[in-house]
Amino acid sequence: MKPALCDRLESIASRIDELSRVLADADATRDMERYRKLTREHAELEPIAALYADWRKAETDLQSAREMMDDPELKALAEEEAVLARARLSGLENRLQTALLPKDANDGRNVFLEIRAGTGGDESALFAGSLFRMYSRFAERQRWLVEVVSANEAELGGFREIVARISGSDVYSKLKFESGGHRVQRVPETEAQGRIHTSACTVAVMPEADELGEVRIDPSEIRVDTFRASGAGGQHINKTDSAVRITHLPTGVVVECQDGRSQHQNKARALSVLAARIQDTREREQRARIASERKSLIGSGDRSERIRTYNFPQGRVTDHRINLTLYRIDAIMDGDLDELVSPLSSEYRAEQLAAFSTAD
Repeated sequence: MKPALCDRLESIASRIDELSRVLADADATRDMERYRKLTREHAELEPIAALYADWRKAETDLQSAREMMDDPELKALAEEEAVLARARLSGLENRLQTALLPKDANDGRNVFLEIRAGTGGDESALFAGSLFRMYSRFAERQRWLVEVVSANEAELGGFREIVARISGSDVYSKLKFESGGHRVQRVPETEAQGRIHTSACTVAVMPEADELGEVRIDPSEIRVDTFRASGAGGQHINKTDSAVRITHLPTGVVVECQDGRSQHQNKARALSVLAARIQDTREREQRARIASERKSLIGSGDRSERIRTYNFPQGRVTDHRINLTLYRIDAIMDGDLDELVSPLSSEYRAEQLAAFSTAD
């Protein structure tokens, strides 16, 4: 094992001992916020420390086997034990490298899913509706909750734009590679001659900002407008100016919310979406800087990047980032995304491991 890796693992082992002493102290729960923070850190580091303890034991076993080889009567047994110890060391080192891969702090967060129609006119809006149904069905399979924040419906169906909040377990970790351009090739219902049309939508998956104000929005930098909501919503929503539009003046980002029953609720939701968009912009800029140094196999996260094509006549879905093609478009559009989501996550982890193994 590389010395730098051993030093890092020794540091984690020492930190675990320190955390155990602090958490066992009678006054540990006096500051509950600090206690929760230390408990989370302990829970994250403990599995790594346990693996490292197993690795050290295997290393000790290997050293003992080597010492036994000097005895002619024990040499055969010692060689057998050395082989087993080396195998354990190799396996544990691989597991340790995986465990030490950088964690995405957003993986456990809820998200705002934003789908916008692009080129293709009415067909693009219809495809946006198909994508929203696809993600909604996937969310049902994961037992996640989907709440529409705002929706701009198109005349012939679908959406010009729709924003939804998806909450549940590890939402961002499973959806974070969905951001980008999604292209569809199919025969529109309005096409009389049966010609295949190509249209596109953009998808953005933005982690929800922390409730404690991870993204601070200066009230002087926003303009809040209220207006009467349009579309479905019942008598109450049509009789009052409950819909809210917030404009972030420094960036020009505009967020609308009209699905809530009160102006207060809509303003709170709109501020949450605004915070997520600001955070998403910052993180995409950071990813772009990293990507300029080393191109990621699963894409840069740029929304203009075409990541996937849905070809209905051929019944296939192709993810261009990892050259994956699946001939089960009906199941995928019905929310069966596991065969797309899992390979993307695996490719990302493989890329991280490759970078980790070549690092000093």
